[in-house]
Amino acid sequence: MVDIFTLTAPLLVRYPDGEQHLVADKFKHPVGMVYAEPFWLESELPAAYILKGEIKGEGPWKVGDVIVRLLNCGDTEQSMQWAQWQQYLLSCSEQHAYHDMELKQSIINNMSFPD
Repeated sequence: MVDIFTLTAPLLVRYPDGEQHLVADKFKHPVGMVYAEPFWLESELPAAYILKGEIKGEGPWKVGDVIVRLLNCGDTEQSMQWAQWQQYLLSCSEQHAYHDMELKQSIINNMSFPD
């Protein structure tokens, strides 16, 4: 079984209404998982979201009524966003928060998510 939290390939979250988000970081949460979009630490309100429910599947995964899947070649816009995100990460120093999993986890742990 593929563990979604150790997977390094780019992921895409798709909501039932068709809305999609690119996943830059993902974190375990007692009620499911939290994911963050690229540049989430730069925005005034960090772009991090909670998905409530058991994580089912081996890819694609289902969390509640949301599907989480690998980014594929048909996702042109999101693939370009992912490439931009990867370039940004390469330009950041190794001391940047994006390269510190413990710091990112701490930020997520201190966030509140509306019900």
